[in-house]
Amino acid sequence: MSRITRVISLILILCLLCSASVNALAVGDGLFSFFNREEEVTVTKSEYEALKRFEKLAEIMDVVDAYYYEEPDKDAMLEYAIWGLLQGLGDNYTFYYPPESWKQMWEDDEGVYAGVGIQMLANYQDNTVTISRVFKNTPAEEAGLKKGDQLVRVDELQVTAESMQEAANLMRGKEAETVEIEVIRRGENIVFTVGRRIITVNTVEYTMLEDQVGLLILYDFSGDCVNGFTEALKELRKQGATALVVDLRDNGGGWVDAAEKMADLFLDKQLLFYAEDRFGKRIENYTTDGKDDIPLVMLINGASASSSEILSGTLRAAGRARLVGTQSYGKGIMQYVIPLSGMNGEEDGMQITFAQYFMPDGTAVHKVGLTPDVIVEMPEELVNEYFELGDMSDPQLKAAWEEAIKLRQDETLGAEAADIPDQAQPQEIDWTVSTEDLCPAAVKM
Repeated sequence: MSRITRVISLILILCLLCSASVNALAVGDGLFSFFNREEEVTVTKSEYEALKRFEKLAEIMDVVDAYYYEEPDKDAMLEYAIWGLLQGLGDNYTFYYPPESWKQMWEDDEGVYAGVGIQMLANYQDNTVTISRVFKNTPAEEAGLKKGDQLVRVDELQVTAESMQEAANLMRGKEAETVEIEVIRRGENIVFTVGRRIITVNTVEYTMLEDQVGLLILYDFSGDCVNGFTEALKELRKQGATALVVDLRDNGGGWVDAAEKMADLFLDKQLLFYAEDRFGKRIENYTTDGKDDIPLVMLINGASASSSEILSGTLRAAGRARLVGTQSYGKGIMQYVIPLSGMNGEEDGMQITFAQYFMPDGTAVHKVGLTPDVIVEMPEELVNEYFELGDMSDPQLKAAWEEAIKLRQDETLGAEAADIPDQAQPQEIDWTVSTEDLCPAAVKM
């Protein structure tokens, strides 16, 4: 057990001991007085000094225990204290998962849950939450919610970037029950009553475009996305794809190891990216030999973040891909997802930022993002438009398709000039993907 865990455990025990003294009406007889009886302390000096840092928390708990007009919910108080503790870091990506949220986070990762069928994106700069995806054949789609709607209320909860997880919790629940959702669309407030049912999330879609160009859409880096991505690439190659567009628009990221395994499909052994923590420790991530040389175009936009930026940025830095679209989000920091000791017999956890990552050449992504090689803005009238898979009326997709054809032609001409086989042709590739279990402190973006 770590020192921090021991300290927190001692605080919990002391809180319970304090609450057991039902006849204690004076603050001096509670937990706070513990800190004024040093001769009775049976912990080490260093642990006692660590406990002293929580003296004010103990004092407030005693005041509430002695004077609050109703029986206090000390579990709720402790949960909010944990939230406040992490809020003190001033980092939007470091936060606590209470048991319900911890369970739902893993349900999200597995891609099966009871809900309405939307994906949300928080903007911590203006504190707004936008619907970034409406899943097909779901209550949200049937009710009329659309990509680009700004979420402002779920039942009685006002939705902000900080309360997005609470909003997600409210949209989950029992099947057949309804939830009221208010959004802003083109300046107009619209209210929807949306039912809940079992949602099965697909992380990958693919199709063949004209002129032997494959399209592979990756919605997030979660669940079984690596196998889905690999199988989609394999199938597109079988169908004759000699160039590929990977659509990462509105992909907010996810597990880092998923991005690493996908990059490994297109790169031989080399530095993928590196990260540095506050102690100056450098963590390097490498790909392995065995690449597919298919010409690549990565399609990105302002909601392409974290693992999306690792995958697209690294492939460009290696000369393996060209970026098309608009400036990416700029989330260049990494988080551990760590299980904790649990509350009331239920599992809980936390997410904590531990390092900043950089492209192989040292380029920082955080708060900067990636600038595409070919910038293609989405016309304002089409920003919230839902395009069917492979619909070439999508101007960004059309530009990416055109760029893929140019890349293939350039590589073919280069191969002919060097009098070597055309590397754009399908090759025998080992499609086996290692699906290692996530470690207790899994890395997320």
